[in-house]
Amino acid sequence: MGMLDQVKQAMQMRKEAKRIQSEIEKITYEYANGGITCVARGDFTITSIKVTQDSLKEVLAGKPERFETMLNNVINGALKGVKKQTQEAMAKMMQGSGMGDMFGG
Repeated sequence: MGMLDQVKQAMQMRKEAKRIQSEIEKITYEYANGGITCVARGDFTITSIKVTQDSLKEVLAGKPERFETMLNNVINGALKGVKKQTQEAMAKMMQGSGMGDMFGG
C-alpha cells in the first residue's frame, strides 16, 4: 500500500469515526426509580432529571441523604444503561463499516 493509499484510508477512517460519533450522540437511555427519572445520552451527558413530589418526601422529612442516594442510583442507572446501548450500537456500526476487522472485531 502506497503513501497516498494510506492517507486516503486514514481520511476515510476519520470520516467514519465522525459519523459513528454523531450516531452515538443520538442514543438515549431513560432510567427511573423512586419517583426520579434521568435521561443520559450516548456521549455520557445527562439531558434531564425529573423529580416527583413523592420523591421529595425524604428531604421534607429531614432525610436528604436518602434522596441523595436515590438520585445517585438513578443517575448511575441511566449512565450504565446508555453505556451498554452505546457499546452494542458501536459494535454494530463498526461491523457495518468494515472497521471491526481492523480492530479484531
